[in-house]
Amino acid sequence: MIRKLLVLLQVAVVVTVLGAGLALWKQNQALHQPLKVTEERLLDVPTGSTPSGVLNRLEADGVIQDAFLLRLYWRFNLAGQPLHSGEYRMTPGMTMQDLFGGWKRKEVVQYSLTLVEGWNFRQVRAALERQPKLEQTLAGLSDSELMARLGYPDVFPEGRFFPDTYRYVRGMTDAELLKQAYKRLDDVLEDEWRDRAPDLPYKDPYQALIMASLVEKETGVPQERGQIAGVFVRRLQRGMLLQTDPTVIYGMGERYNGKITRAHLKEATPYNTYVIAGLPPTPIAMAGREAIHAALHPVEGNSLYFVAKGDGSHVFSVDLDEHNAAVREYQLKRRADYRSSPAPQAPPAASSSTLSEPAEAPAAPGEEPAEQ
Repeated sequence: MIRKLLVLLQVAVVVTVLGAGLALWKQNQALHQPLKVTEERLLDVPTGSTPSGVLNRLEADGVIQDAFLLRLYWRFNLAGQPLHSGEYRMTPGMTMQDLFGGWKRKEVVQYSLTLVEGWNFRQVRAALERQPKLEQTLAGLSDSELMARLGYPDVFPEGRFFPDTYRYVRGMTDAELLKQAYKRLDDVLEDEWRDRAPDLPYKDPYQALIMASLVEKETGVPQERGQIAGVFVRRLQRGMLLQTDPTVIYGMGERYNGKITRAHLKEATPYNTYVIAGLPPTPIAMAGREAIHAALHPVEGNSLYFVAKGDGSHVFSVDLDEHNAAVREYQLKRRADYRSSPAPQAPPAASSSTLSEPAEAPAAPGEEPAEQ
């Protein structure tokens, strides 16, 4: 009897070992099975998804087999490993083990949105709305409602977001991205303000940001930003009007059609620096770090005027006579390809999820003779 029991026990052990071996073999086969895809596909994993649910969906879609064995593998080998939401690439030749590796490493597909120096907030909102992979939560809100949704109910949005390239994944909201840009602007402005030059005519960092937005809109030539800021700072210190065309254009809003007239220069708007003294009440565009740095480190000198040469660069003048001579030289005898700023560069080659548009760059103060 004891011998029979031992034999039965041995048989049971062998069967168990063989069964376990067979299960492990089948599980290994399931792990190394190639995904049934003939071209790249994106696997969408919404927030709150579980590995079991995703595996069942893949099996129902005919992408994999043996979802049960794969669920067991995850349960016993990857317990506690969270499944990060987003999109994962599935390509021909990829195995289920490869896909598991991507899940573990959180290799979600990333997209990018570039907010460009010189853009106004209307352009920022339009760019956000063109991102299909972003969850749109701000559409239809007024600017003030949008800022309240972001947690800044008393902040005017113009110029309060930092121009940069931001990465995001499917399911991220437009509000989350804007919060990043807002925080980034605060950090950059704080850093630059801390290291500012002495004796500047700004009461606070916000006024420096306003100045930076004027510098940003006046020139796209990096080495001129400090000179432009120097002209504006000296004019403020002497009580002179800034007389910068971009503020006139901003004050016109959607009425601007590409031209400003002498009547526009005399129009009383809160932003028309041909009429108002000092800085306008808010920024007129997004300013990059270089423009902020220039506003806080203006180049010393005695020039009080500048005029565009037509190739994107400027001539700086000390007095009005010198400036008027430059106007006659470069404004009244314009070249056929005249530009008050450099031609916008095409964005670098990227996927359709990458957005980048050239910033509008209007003329500098006194550059273009206003039309009657």
